[in-house]
Amino acid sequence: MKYSSNHDSDRKVNIHNPRRWSLAMYDGALMVFSAILLLGFYPGYKGRADISDALIHLCLLSFCVYSCRVFLNIYKQIWRYGGAGAYMRLMLADLLAGCIYYLLQTLLPVCSADFLRSVFLVSFNLLLSICIRLTYQYLYDSARRQSNPTGLVWKIVAVLTGLTFEVDAAATEKLRGRGNARIAIVGAGRIGVMLAEELLNNTHSEYTPCCFVDTDFTKAGREVYGLPVFPSDETTLERLQALQVQEIVFALPNTTAARKVELFDYYSRTGCKMKVYDYPIMHKAESGKRYVRAFDIEELLFRDPIELHSETTSLYYAGKTVLITGGGGSIGSELCRQIASMRPRRLVILDVYENDAYKLQCELNMSYGNQLDVQVEIVSICDRKGLESVFRRHRPDIVLHAAAHKHVPLMERNCCEAVKNNVFGTKNVLDASEKFCVSRFIMISTDKAVNPTNVMGATKRMCEMLVQSYSGRNTGTAYSTTRFGNVLGSHGSVIPLFKRQIMQGGPVTVTDYRIVRYFMTIPEASQLVLESGALAKNGELFVLDMGKPVKILDLAETMIRLSGYEPHKDIRIVETGLRPGEKLYEELLVRKDKLTKTKNDSIFIEKVQPVSYSEICKKLDVLSSAVETEDDETVRAALARVVPTYSAPESVNGRAAHADEMKIAFETMPGRRPRKMEYKKPLV
Repeated sequence: MKYSSNHDSDRKVNIHNPRRWSLAMYDGALMVFSAILLLGFYPGYKGRADISDALIHLCLLSFCVYSCRVFLNIYKQIWRYGGAGAYMRLMLADLLAGCIYYLLQTLLPVCSADFLRSVFLVSFNLLLSICIRLTYQYLYDSARRQSNPTGLVWKIVAVLTGLTFEVDAAATEKLRGRGNARIAIVGAGRIGVMLAEELLNNTHSEYTPCCFVDTDFTKAGREVYGLPVFPSDETTLERLQALQVQEIVFALPNTTAARKVELFDYYSRTGCKMKVYDYPIMHKAESGKRYVRAFDIEELLFRDPIELHSETTSLYYAGKTVLITGGGGSIGSELCRQIASMRPRRLVILDVYENDAYKLQCELNMSYGNQLDVQVEIVSICDRKGLESVFRRHRPDIVLHAAAHKHVPLMERNCCEAVKNNVFGTKNVLDASEKFCVSRFIMISTDKAVNPTNVMGATKRMCEMLVQSYSGRNTGTAYSTTRFGNVLGSHGSVIPLFKRQIMQGGPVTVTDYRIVRYFMTIPEASQLVLESGALAKNGELFVLDMGKPVKILDLAETMIRLSGYEPHKDIRIVETGLRPGEKLYEELLVRKDKLTKTKNDSIFIEKVQPVSYSEICKKLDVLSSAVETEDDETVRAALARVVPTYSAPESVNGRAAHADEMKIAFETMPGRRPRKMEYKKPLV
């Protein structure tokens, strides 16, 4: 279908613009009709007006109404999109016109009409003006929803509205066969109603709203735009199935994470896909556009994301030269993005992998242009001379050390490389920071450094001790370490793996059905690093209150449901067995009775007795001698000697049933059934 419209981009347009003042002519005809009815036929207490007096009052009313409407831009309004504000302005214009009309007829030498007749005349004329505008809107919206608006009715509509309609065969065929998804909107509030209105008015929409669901029982049984509003109870699931709803869209912008999990689990029983409506007022709609999207797994972490940035933090990094090792990685790149927004003097991205660093450089250049000085240095942290050359050129004020080998299974088979890069690479960065008078050094660590059971965790614990030993050297550099848990979506994390396995139709592999982990998002992790770096004085080991640990099995099941499948039915979840060095749980990061509070309620300082620099040098000598042998088992034994808390995974996993972390993870979450720790899902 083609129709005339100056403001529609969702259909082909054939413009036949009617006369500009056609609406004013219609209004004039309505005023004549009102005058004939209320001046010629309505008697009033003074009797009917004669023809000459009626013409005088009609001219006087027309002058007042047209003057006020033109003054308030009534005829500049596009009434097919007229909202409450436009109609309020029309009513205000006519109210003003009525007052002026009544005042003029008392001042001018004309036969004045009685007060009630004047009020009726103005009010009736206003009522007719509103009616024709509402009728025009209704006809226009109806025409947009018709695939083939032909026939006598639409010819009359074309004459009355000034729109012309032509059949577009290709568009009609497309509309008939597009097979829109039938959706239910959870939330009959302002955002949900706006979504329904937009979908109903957009002929190219991929969704057809069928109903609303709301917890407000005062709305139940009523309708919005002709769509029924159902209460949020057990009968609703049956109603959704009866309406053949295929997808459920949540239009609840202020819902907490716990409530989202509860709603997600509840509506999962329908077998429908579940999506979220992002509105521009929400921070997740990055482009400012409205769109319906799938749930992000980050939204179902059983807690609300933690916002850590403060103005003080931004001011701390502003105007400084900041160097980030591993700047092209998952955490490093997000650190670069956040620091770039704080207006540093220079941002130095140091990485050994050129592709990721180059992509990040291009991204930042596109975002900030000449406003940000970005430099990329391709150097390994194991290259001591190369590092010193970079530090000599840029003289950084702040160093964020994010470069490390982090994959547990790979480091179990490459112990020598893990120690070379993680331990001695960190020492190289520390020495360069000390030599070139860096004001602050911040190292990124992991929860796997807490009572480590693998090589990667042991090397990171060694790095923590190394950084703390440098804090006692009184060189003018302030040193600190920031420790956090697993990061969702980072390179090599479980989320991308699950996504690939689901796309391939399964199975999804879990090392152990009982395994639990702490999770946080990449932005949260980066914010923690920057916030703690600004808080640091010297020698602190910062940890974050990360909430409750998450069962990996729950994570896998949730991701399968998010993809529109039923876990253990459409896609299997297979247990593969724990990998070398892997624990069933990570140690609880935040034991508030053993931690020192900071100004931020989410950040704590762990009370750890620092190792002296002389003692750390002895440990480094042991590791150096072991690395020279190029024998992984020798290096593993050396790590066990220098990291007192390093132990075999079997000893930790053996007491998992009594660990607080496991008990917390297996508590009943909102909307979820409790599980026993020995619980095993059957393979289907």
